[in-house]
Amino acid sequence: MEICISQGGFMKLKSMTVANFRCYKSPFTVTFDDLTALVGRNDAGKSTLLDALDVFFNDKALDKNDASKGGDAKAVTVTCVFWDLPSELILDEAASTSLSGEYLLNADGELEITKVYNCSIERPKLTALRLKAVHPGAEKVKDLLALKIDELKARAEEVDVDMALVNRTVKRDLRSAIRTKVGQLDTAVRAVLIGGEGVDDKSNAIKLWDGLKATLPLYALFKSDRQSSDQDSEAQDPLKVAIKEAIAEKAMELQAVMTFVEGEVKKVADLTLQKLKEMDPAVADTLTPKFERPNWAALIKASITGDDEIPLNKRGSGVRRLILLNFFRAKAERVMREKGAQSTIYAVEEPETSQHPNNQRLLMRALQQLAVGDDQVIVTTHTPTLARSLPSSCLRFLSRSKDGTRIISIGGEDAVNKEIADSLGVLPDHSVKVFIVVEGIHDISFMKSLSKMFRSHGTAVPDLEALELAGDVVFVPSGGANNLALWASRLHALNRPEFHLYDRDAPVNAPAKHQEKVNAVNQRAGCKGVSTSRNEMENFVHHAAINACAQALQLACNLAGPFGADDDVPELLKVELNLHAPAGAKWGSNRVKAWLAEVVVPTMDAHMLGEVDPAGEMRGWLSDIELMLSPPQVPQLG
Repeated sequence: MEICISQGGFMKLKSMTVANFRCYKSPFTVTFDDLTALVGRNDAGKSTLLDALDVFFNDKALDKNDASKGGDAKAVTVTCVFWDLPSELILDEAASTSLSGEYLLNADGELEITKVYNCSIERPKLTALRLKAVHPGAEKVKDLLALKIDELKARAEEVDVDMALVNRTVKRDLRSAIRTKVGQLDTAVRAVLIGGEGVDDKSNAIKLWDGLKATLPLYALFKSDRQSSDQDSEAQDPLKVAIKEAIAEKAMELQAVMTFVEGEVKKVADLTLQKLKEMDPAVADTLTPKFERPNWAALIKASITGDDEIPLNKRGSGVRRLILLNFFRAKAERVMREKGAQSTIYAVEEPETSQHPNNQRLLMRALQQLAVGDDQVIVTTHTPTLARSLPSSCLRFLSRSKDGTRIISIGGEDAVNKEIADSLGVLPDHSVKVFIVVEGIHDISFMKSLSKMFRSHGTAVPDLEALELAGDVVFVPSGGANNLALWASRLHALNRPEFHLYDRDAPVNAPAKHQEKVNAVNQRAGCKGVSTSRNEMENFVHHAAINACAQALQLACNLAGPFGADDDVPELLKVELNLHAPAGAKWGSNRVKAWLAEVVVPTMDAHMLGEVDPAGEMRGWLSDIELMLSPPQVPQLG
């Protein structure tokens, strides 16, 4: 048994296709972003998609009723496609290899894995585990991944490989040498079977799947509610996820333990079989030592209990969700400080369940922060209040046509946004005093940190964090040119002030990219639109604050001066931080933006602020919001 250690990218889920699974009889595909929200009415099929992912990643048990009515119960299928793949990984031995070098990628250069189940029997079982890949089909090379080391040596000699030039102990090198010698590989898109019926338990393909599985993202599903029992697996307990993540981070150490144990046990087993051969060779020849990979997570027990020793799964649904909320908040804060060894997909069903609207906002913000790094987040909701808080491009609208066909639409287009709004209905929060419209979730964090910074200097500005929790202000991430919030909440019809702030996204000597939108906002009474005078908000962050915060992370960042007004700060800083970051802890533009907004901005002192914003532009944004929060009273006549 070998574990897979990846270098480079942290694998991310691009799409999933299900067929013959519950309400999805025909093949149905959903795509995923870093943050994805499945929206739609009750019984639209949202939970079914999350359960399908649970089947794929965690081998969730199926029953006969999981087969779609009228479909092929013997072909219940879940296919997942992954991108941002590691440049190197370990599949079936200690030597690193690559997915492309082993011909395991599909025509788009992605990893595509399919699991097929037979649900026509009382206890459904996995019948096929396969990859769709541009794979060799020539006679002597098509089965190389299934061959063990001795079989590879024999095949190499069979095709006349010069064994003096090959490391005979490394499967990767033997496979490569054989392919090179054969030459004409006849590569084409093929199904590469690596598990299920038809794959021998002793085949090397089993180890191949162990290696691939170890580098896939972890998948944590938090259901909206369910029955609790003494046998409850406590999937809603966040400590279970923490255990899995900690084990993944220590995979190499655990592998060393297993290697030592296997070696010692094999010595005893081989000696036993040797003695058995002296007495009954026929019986001895039928026996082989076999080692099963332990489920480390199942060996460690943990729970959150109170003074009354009542475990989490026995508490009320509101308390469970409240603990879950703060787990995500703590996890988001930790991700900002350190990099884990493996990415995680957090799937949260109806985060609004059993929670006050203020807690719902906190949970969504924590999930948005998690999606900034290498993790992905999937939520389901049919509440417009939550849907409007997300960029419309994150939304996947599930619906059914008149003939019952399942349909999925991606938010962003005006027609789709209107369809979502009409389906979910308009339930605005009438306690809102001001809508603050910005381009993305990082801009929300930037504005709240800006407020915190000014207040730490003793400057009287609105406390945006507290105002949001109180429901007095609502942040709306526009997500670009199209915006679900404008459809779902009908901002202009609610007679509430709106403050719109957009990045310039253009040179200082050219018109701002969103100037027409800003002009349109300024035509509405009680509303104000502004474009930044520099490229984007990040251009207002002082370089000395960046240096100090980077050094706190033990990154030798030493910016000599401020960024220019037209610089793409996240891209430039991404390069700088990656020069000093440890292996595997990569910085992407989104992670840089989140770090600047949440960590660096609050540390700027008054001197830095005076240097980076002498005209007081940022203070002006908060002043505009302050005026909207307390509009002038009109004297009453008479």
